[in-house]
Order: sequence, then structure tokens, then C-alpha cells
Amino acid sequence: MTLQRLNNRQARTMFMDRHALLEQPAGGSKGEDLLRLIHRLGFVQLDSINTVARAHDMILYARRPSYRPRNLKRLYERDRALFEHWTHDAAVIPMDFYRHWHLRFLRDADMLKARWKNWRRDGFEQRFESVLQHIRDHGPVGSSDVGKDEKKGSGGWWDWHPSKTALEYLWRSGALTVIGREGFQKRYDLTERVIDTQLCPGSIACDVDATVDWLCNAALDRLGFATSGELAAFWDTVSAGEAKAWCDQALTKGIIAEVFVECADGNDRKVFARPEISEQVAALPEAPGRIRVLSPFDPMLRDRKRAERLFGFHYRIEVFVPEPKRIYGYYVFPLMERSRMIGRIDMKAHRNHGNLHVRAMWPEQSVLWSDARTRRLEAELDRVRRFADLDTIEFARNWLKDPK
Repeated sequence: MTLQRLNNRQARTMFMDRHALLEQPAGGSKGEDLLRLIHRLGFVQLDSINTVARAHDMILYARRPSYRPRNLKRLYERDRALFEHWTHDAAVIPMDFYRHWHLRFLRDADMLKARWKNWRRDGFEQRFESVLQHIRDHGPVGSSDVGKDEKKGSGGWWDWHPSKTALEYLWRSGALTVIGREGFQKRYDLTERVIDTQLCPGSIACDVDATVDWLCNAALDRLGFATSGELAAFWDTVSAGEAKAWCDQALTKGIIAEVFVECADGNDRKVFARPEISEQVAALPEAPGRIRVLSPFDPMLRDRKRAERLFGFHYRIEVFVPEPKRIYGYYVFPLMERSRMIGRIDMKAHRNHGNLHVRAMWPEQSVLWSDARTRRLEAELDRVRRFADLDTIEFARNWLKDPK
């Protein structure tokens, strides 16, 4: 049987559609509209770096320009329509998905107990009951509210004192729930005070097979096409073996099909997709021409290898690279136009001066930069300036660089 094949342009179009980047950047950005967007994406990664705006805010802004950070805060902290936990990293996730996180709680409990014993946090298990009792008696806490008599280690910001470690463990394993953040510091409360009792861990048995089935189906629907490894990595709960077994069974049942996807280098890659993927792609519109600034943690780009295969875009964040060894900069934003990655830009909000400082922009080698593109970029930067609540844009001298 001849397998379906998507050429590279079709594959990029499908992938953008599943990540809510194919339509014009417009639409409602609060309440139910915002929740539908996050539901469509699956989750939104949280990150503390605030070069221009925080990653989660940039992710949502790129799709809904009327979005403002208070909209997410209200949905999360007041409406309780989202909960915070881990996928591949910390993220906000629709509350509708909470019951599917029971497996994650169980697996994190086993994994973290073993890992953290070797991470210079001796004694954190003995702090469980005292931390839980403190929260019962005093209400929600942050890490500074517990373990005040405990010494922090010397291993950096991650070397928590035992009670802070206990807080994180109890959250990751489901006994506690993060109810919000103050200055990006988490606030924890007892799960039974926050989550519907019928959904709380322990209230219902964890059906591993049903959870794996939901996670794999939900990942495929949000990626459009994927290998079994990419399905496992999407939520980072299902094991590689479980994802492979799911794909084998789903293929036999006709739920998925094997298809070829053309990569940016012209080579084909065999992946799994819904059997009707060709019809789905044919019904998609053209990508909008507006240039968009994306977060380095945008869900479309978080799998760097896949982004390179699909878009021919090699990107590595250089936050942890010593400055003399950086190729581009500390926190460089990818630029998208239509269904192409056209460059990257190094910019920072200088809030004391009220300006967005653009240090440098590098077009991709395959992109012929023009005055018209410069004007479109400047228009987008002006929109970003307003989003970041800044007054002006300041361009460094010779900010437009030759491709590297």
C-alpha cells in the first residue's frame, strides 16, 4: 500500500495550524476564549525570565495580540480553570485534564523520591507531615513560610532546604496544589481545598491504560503527526515503550496511519497521523503574512530537533552559555513570517527608560531581507512595545546583521 505523503510546505502548514499559528493573530484573549486557546495547545509553559515579557505571556500574545498577563492570572488564580504541574517543564494546564494527571503524580512520587535523595536534601521526607500540618493550620504558603530554621545548601538556587523540597515533592505527587504565584514564587495549598473532591488523588483509582490512551491521542491531535517518541515527549508522562505499544495497537485498529512527511532538507520521515490527514491539510488556509515574534519556549519550537527538521531552523537558547561563547545573545527571539522562520532578534525591555532596546537581528541565510520586511518587522516590534507597556523602541547602531 502506498503511504500518504505531506510535502514540507504541507507539513509546516499542518503543524502551525495545530499550534494556533496558521490563522491571523486576532480574537478573544480572556475568559473562555483564552481557555479554549490553552485547551487547543494542551498547556502553556511557565518561565521566569522576563527579558521583554515572561515566556507564557509571549506565547499567548503571539496568537492573541489583545492578550494581557492579567487575563491568565485571572483564569488561573480566580476562576481555577487551570492548574499548574509539569509536562516537560512547569506549565499551566486546563483543569479538564486534571484527572489524567493522577498517573503523573504517582510516577513523579517514585522518581523524585529516588532522585532527590542524592541531591543533598537529606531529611526532606521527614518534613512531609510538618509541612502539611503547617498548611492545615495557617493556610497557603510559599517556600519562605516553612523551614525558617533550616539551612540552605551551597549548590545554587536549586539547592533548597528540606522543607522547600518537601513542598515541591508534595506538589509534584499531588498532595498539594499550586494556587498561584506572587513575584513568580509559588503558593501551595492542600489539594482537597482547591480541587473538586471527586477529582482528588486517591478518590478514584488510576487507570493506567486509559490514561496512556488519552495522553497519546491528545498529543497526536495537538501535533498533527508524530513519532511514538514525540507522542511520549509531549506530556512527558507516558514512557517510550508505552507510546510505541499504543501506536502499534492504534495502527492495527485503524485509529492512526503511517505517513511520510518531507523534512526541510528534502528527506522523508515516517510518522503517525490520523488517516484523514491529507483531507485535513487540503482544507487549511494559507499562513498570514504578518511577522510574529515567538518566545524561545513557544510550543511550536520547544522540540528543537523537530523545528530544525521541519523548518530548517537551528535554534539553541544561550542563557546558560558564557557571554564570550554566545553566537547570538542571552535570550534571542525567533521570528516567523507565513510558514517560515525568517530570523532571530536580540532585544530587551529597559523599563527604567521606558524603551524596547533592539540590539541585533539576524535574518536566516535563505531569506532575502528587504525594506518591506524591515517595515513589517518594525510594525510588529511596535506592537510588542505596546504589549510590554513601553514608550519607545531604540535600535542599536548597525542592528541589522548579516546572516550567520
